[in-house]
Amino acid sequence: MTRGNSAEAKKQLGQILARTARTKCRVMVTSRGKDMAADVPIEDVQLLEEIEDRLDLDEARVVLASVKREGTVAWKKIKRDLGL
Repeated sequence: MTRGNSAEAKKQLGQILARTARTKCRVMVTSRGKDMAADVPIEDVQLLEEIEDRLDLDEARVVLASVKREGTVAWKKIKRDLGL
């Protein structure tokens, strides 16, 4: 992974984006010595989105199983309990 500061990244953004797309390397952008952003290949983003989708699906399955076991609470009851 390459690192560069935000001032240089501003000057070379087009070049950084093109290099990332071409070489699939990652570029970490820093500011005052701290990591603040990254330029990553689109394949990395697509993989992260797929992982997030799978995690969301797993969580939805857990919630649905809980609803099946424990049931639900009527919306009217929730509003009443909250004084709405």
